[in-house]
Amino acid sequence: MSVKIAETSKIIFLVEDNKADVRLIQEALKTSLLPHQVITVRDGVEAMNYLHQAGEYANATRPDLILLDLNLPKKDGREVLAEIKSDPQLKRIPVVILTTSKNQDDIFHSYDLHANCYITKSRNLSELFQIIKGIEDFWFSTATLPLE
Repeated sequence: MSVKIAETSKIIFLVEDNKADVRLIQEALKTSLLPHQVITVRDGVEAMNYLHQAGEYANATRPDLILLDLNLPKKDGREVLAEIKSDPQLKRIPVVILTTSKNQDDIFHSYDLHANCYITKSRNLSELFQIIKGIEDFWFSTATLPLE
């Protein structure tokens, strides 16, 4: 699978297994004025294959931002985060944990693994849209990110 992206587009890599959450996040991002592409995978193994450009993702484009759920099949988000942040080629990509967990152990552990941000998803649609807008505004308008 080859993913072609316009040069000026920001690549948002969404690692989420819940189809409803994927749809809602994609809908929230549709209101963006920023050119972007959302690449979605549904489990941790697929996420790492994409990031390592393995198999069907041999031509995958490096993401500008990763939105990572913690509770994933095959390889959970904690393992994915640990792999990303221990890999010299990937560790500078901002990783936002976007999950339903409010568990303090998950929050502490995510920051111990060098998550850039931890956000608890809201089940309220307008709040979720606000959260996604805030993520986009901060990471693509306010923060200065390193070039690859």
